[in-house]
Amino acid sequence: MVSHVDHTEHDVHVIVTEQGVADLRGLPPRRRAQEIINRCAHPDFRPGLQDYLDRATASGSGKHTPHLLDEALSWHVRYLQEGTMRSV
Repeated sequence: MVSHVDHTEHDVHVIVTEQGVADLRGLPPRRRAQEIINRCAHPDFRPGLQDYLDRATASGSGKHTPHLLDEALSWHVRYLQEGTMRSV
């Protein structure tokens, strides 16, 4: 989940970051999320992102695109309130 998006997930095929490249072509949303975590997320954030994905998937909410709405944008809120997205 992001607070703003200019493209739908169907329009994004490859993501390139300083951490790596995720080829998302032909992947369903859950697998796309896993690829982004594994290949593009900064190592400091991977455990938190993986935890979120695991819990969202297990919750059964959003079967096609798992999410926990009460938590989805909490990292952005934390940044606005504390100046960092990292939990203490």
